[in-house]
Amino acid sequence: MKNVDKNILLCPSCKTESLIFENKQIICTHCKQNFELINNKMVFLKLNKSNITDFFDKIKFRLKKFSYLYELLIKLISPVCPTMNIKKLVKRYVNNDEIIAINLGSGNSRLSDKILNIDIFLYDNVDIVCDIENLPFKENSIDIVFNIAVLEHVKNPEKVVNEINRVLKKNGIIISFFPFIQAFHASPYDFSRRTNEGMKVLYKDFDIIDLKPAGGPTSGFLWIFQEWVSILFSFSIKPLYYFINILLMILTFPIKFLDFILIHHPLAKNISSGFLFIGKKR
Repeated sequence: MKNVDKNILLCPSCKTESLIFENKQIICTHCKQNFELINNKMVFLKLNKSNITDFFDKIKFRLKKFSYLYELLIKLISPVCPTMNIKKLVKRYVNNDEIIAINLGSGNSRLSDKILNIDIFLYDNVDIVCDIENLPFKENSIDIVFNIAVLEHVKNPEKVVNEINRVLKKNGIIISFFPFIQAFHASPYDFSRRTNEGMKVLYKDFDIIDLKPAGGPTSGFLWIFQEWVSILFSFSIKPLYYFINILLMILTFPIKFLDFILIHHPLAKNISSGFLFIGKKR
């Protein structure tokens, strides 16, 4: 676990610096809210697997407990080509122990021991459990925010971006991936997509360091193709749909690696799987 500096925390409910830590509880002396400390993890939100209703999301939830296996499967058989080198970005931007970095919607994967993991579920590698629309951090307290394939799963991505802007220090960095051409994928919900121009609107309060397609056009095509074939030949029989879909993932995943070439096409953004945004707070 990454140690959390309690000096940068505030109550996510009333946004006051009124938290005290007693035994296995976090208490806000202002709004009287009580939160939990579970194995030194700060739990400001309580969800459990009963909130997960989608078939594939149930599988992902179970697999995420085995973080290395889950990451390997995502890189190999998911329809999205791993064109983003997040580890390289971590090395570039989280380059000393003084930097305070957080990963919103981390799941059970840890990008670095220097980064705080934030999620809505209490996975083993999560440090703080909370709603990312109401972050438990003070204004201007965070240096870098990672936010990879998360904003499509929140009802109000604009509110999350405003929260990121609030907690980031001046010249703080946001590194974000938002899907564009992807099929529905609950985690536990799925609400929205963004185009290249939509990313500029979403991050209008940030100076753009980089904005480019990620995943790529083959990934965008492949996921939709797999869904289309599964729907066509399942004849409205859900178990058959799931079987065909999983079989197609296994049989067709090598095609996605064409995106290591096509990602560089000037029109790749037209049907890219998603977009990587790197920005600096003004």
